[in-house]
Amino acid sequence: MDFTFTAIDLPADHPALVQFMLSNEFPFHINARPTRTDLERKISEGAFGGPDHASFWVQSESEGRLGLVILEDLLDDAPLFDLRLSSAARGRGLGAPILQALTAEVVQRWPNVNRFEGQTREDNIAMRKTFLRAGFIKEAHYREGWPVTGAHPLASVAYAILRRDWETGETTTFIWEDLTI
Repeated sequence: MDFTFTAIDLPADHPALVQFMLSNEFPFHINARPTRTDLERKISEGAFGGPDHASFWVQSESEGRLGLVILEDLLDDAPLFDLRLSSAARGRGLGAPILQALTAEVVQRWPNVNRFEGQTREDNIAMRKTFLRAGFIKEAHYREGWPVTGAHPLASVAYAILRRDWETGETTTFIWEDLTI
C-alpha cells in the first residue's frame, strides 16, 4: 500500500484536525483524549505548524485518511515525530510501512536531517515493534520518563534511524554497555 503525506493547512483544516483528535482515543500518548480547549491552545501555540513544526494527514489511495503525523524540531538535524492513526487504522500492520514512507518523506524533504527520532512508552509493544520493523533502533530507555495520568510513570523508550541507514538499508549499531567500572 502506498502512503502519502498531505500538509495540514491551517486554518482551512482546523475543523477536520479538531474532529480527528476528538473522535479518536490515543491510549499510549501522554494526553490520550485531548479536549477541545487543549487542542485550540496547541493550535494557537503553533504545535501543528510553523518554522519548527509541520503536520500532515497520513493517507492511502485506497482508504483515504488514516491519521496524522506531527513533526517537531525541524530546524534541528534530528526531528521527532508524533504519529496518530485513527482507531480504525490501528492493529492492521500499517505502522511499519507508514513509518518507512514517513522516513523517506522526511529525509528527502529536509536535507539537513541526519537522524529521525521517535519515542513511545515501554508498554506500547506494537509501536516498539513498528520502530524495529521500519529500521529504527532503540537508543534510550528513560526510566519513569513517561507521565501516566493517575498512575506511576512508565519508561519512555526512544528509537531513531540515521540518514545513512535509510540510504544504505543497513543499520548502524552500537554497544549498549560500553563502559564498566
